[in-house]
Amino acid sequence: MPGKPKLRKGVRLTFDKTRDTHVLLFPEGVLVPNSTAAAVLSLCDGESTVEEIAAVLARRYQGVRAQDVTDVLARLESRRVVEWK
Repeated sequence: MPGKPKLRKGVRLTFDKTRDTHVLLFPEGVLVPNSTAAAVLSLCDGESTVEEIAAVLARRYQGVRAQDVTDVLARLESRRVVEWK
């Protein structure tokens, strides 16, 4: 996966207070990402590399590797919510 990940146009990560969880809104529907995916998505700004995202998450959580971030992003890319800049 080359480049820097970002949310596709029309995709938005928001916090649903009613459900007390993050939701990912996109034209085709809604996803409720787990906390790991939500943390990754919150850092997908089109400016940060996978390694930079992993480094930020490694400061917050123990044992985060760049491969973990890549795996999450691959699943989200297959759902068409993430693209690469």
